[in-house]
Amino acid sequence: MSASPPSPTAWQHPGFSRRKTRTTPKGRQTTPEALQELKHLLGSDKLERTLLIEYLHTLQDDRGFLPASLLAALAERLGCALVEVFEVASFYAHFNIVKDEVEPAPSHTAPKVLTLRVCDSISCAIAGAEQLLASLEQEKKNPSFQVRILRAPCMGRCDKAPVAMLGKKALESASVESLKALLADNPPDTTAELPSAPLGNFALARKEGRYATLLRCLQGEWSREQVLETVAQAGLCGLGGAGFPAARKWQTVLACAKPRLMAVNADEGEPGTFKDHLYLSQDLHRILEGMLIAAWLVEAEKIWFYLRDEYPDIYALLQRELPLLRAAGFSFAPDIFLRRGAGAYICGEESAMLESIEGKRGLPRHKPPFPAQVGLFGRPTLIHNVETLYWIPQILDKGAEWYATQGADSLDGKEKNKEKNNHKNNHKGWRSYSVSGRVKHPGVKLAPAGITLRELLEKHCGGMAEGHRLLGYLPGGASGGMLNAEQIDLPLDFGTLVAEGCFVGSYAVVVFSDHDDPAALVRNLMRFFEEESCGQCTPCRVGTEKAVGLLASKEWDRDLLEELCSAMADASICGLGQAAGNPVRCLLKNFSAHVPQKH
Repeated sequence: MSASPPSPTAWQHPGFSRRKTRTTPKGRQTTPEALQELKHLLGSDKLERTLLIEYLHTLQDDRGFLPASLLAALAERLGCALVEVFEVASFYAHFNIVKDEVEPAPSHTAPKVLTLRVCDSISCAIAGAEQLLASLEQEKKNPSFQVRILRAPCMGRCDKAPVAMLGKKALESASVESLKALLADNPPDTTAELPSAPLGNFALARKEGRYATLLRCLQGEWSREQVLETVAQAGLCGLGGAGFPAARKWQTVLACAKPRLMAVNADEGEPGTFKDHLYLSQDLHRILEGMLIAAWLVEAEKIWFYLRDEYPDIYALLQRELPLLRAAGFSFAPDIFLRRGAGAYICGEESAMLESIEGKRGLPRHKPPFPAQVGLFGRPTLIHNVETLYWIPQILDKGAEWYATQGADSLDGKEKNKEKNNHKNNHKGWRSYSVSGRVKHPGVKLAPAGITLRELLEKHCGGMAEGHRLLGYLPGGASGGMLNAEQIDLPLDFGTLVAEGCFVGSYAVVVFSDHDDPAALVRNLMRFFEEESCGQCTPCRVGTEKAVGLLASKEWDRDLLEELCSAMADASICGLGQAAGNPVRCLLKNFSAHVPQKH
């Protein structure tokens, strides 16, 4: 006869009686209400994991925030771990996760949360963003002022600083008064205002000749070899920051096996840069034509257009115009997918952008392999920024020589300038300089490559603002370093500023004056890099945080700062960490009188 089983107390853990018995599985549970809400917002069709960021946008657009219960429901619908959804949502600054205990019950009729984002990046800081933020904090004491106020990085409207955004409505030259006037309406208008430029309309753009050059390619007037050779002779480079020759990039992609893909990088997040927003709003279809020509040349089967979330007006425009482009009936018509960023500067780095398009955190990839070889979804991917695409149809239409001879060294009367600066005659083409700060007429200035700041100020900007004397400038946005007033005659183009520890990047020129403190500007820049570091690599994650702490000191340790900047430059994975120390180094070198130190 078998022995009777032991009593529970004989084999259970000694502390069993002290443990609370669970009545539900571990982790956050999905509720029927949340699933129903998700079905209402996203539909009942099967969801795709690569569209996670778009789904998050849809939820937040409806509610003004992301309820944790809806994120749990989204994870269940996607068939992935909840932590996967949370880590993506929490990576991007524009997603606002709200926990269960403080969120209202899921309901598509729930009121939206009004969020005001105020840019505190360098151009807006120069224009008084800190004073605006302080005034808004005082207004919050008024019970009727029901707005959540957040600091935000550059919004790409630096010539209209300071800038704020209420929902999706941009407030240029923002003030407390303009915001209160907007809030006086019940409910206030928080929608994006569509650009009014006539060339943003497909039918009018066709009448003005847009897509004629594309048709010449499709009809055989231009062969792929002729297009590639013409662009190579013109010297067109990538104008998003790296300056890599466009024709060489095409050749690299063409050497790879099909299927090939393409991605458009419209995520200009460099503080001080706003040229892409101007071109997208004024001549969208010239950019889309350049995109289709480049895709045709490398035989890309699909195109992803990645747009920064700070441009909701351009997003609305693209939503209206892309279906018209698809319906145009061109013989070469790849699928075009529109994707939004979500407030992450790092996604301007090409491989981080690809990760974001795939619905993941925007973490830069290790290279090699390069995206042209192994890019989006593991396929060879051609990546271009907006301005590069803008020039392609014009170069084919007007010829390589027309573009190549626009460089400052090629223009009459510039040989003396070339000899003075001892630079080779290699400045080719036009450049779109985003000029902001202490100038009379800020804005996007179309000028020859290699122009100097002196020429920019005198010929394009009306000089310095009234009552201001030039103290220095950033030649390439936050990461391009800082030059002083004595360096006003340096050519602003790729490669010419390396000896000064600077670069032009995306040609964001921020001018500051004797009314500004260079040390305070560097602190602003370093806080930006600390906030925008993706955290993947230790040199950048820890280095930027350490630098912010060192710069906050009343007395700067020059040797330690130099060592820290060198470590970040040498060991960081991507350009963010590698360039984050440039403003510090340039301040120590070019503005030594403004460095806090022992007396």
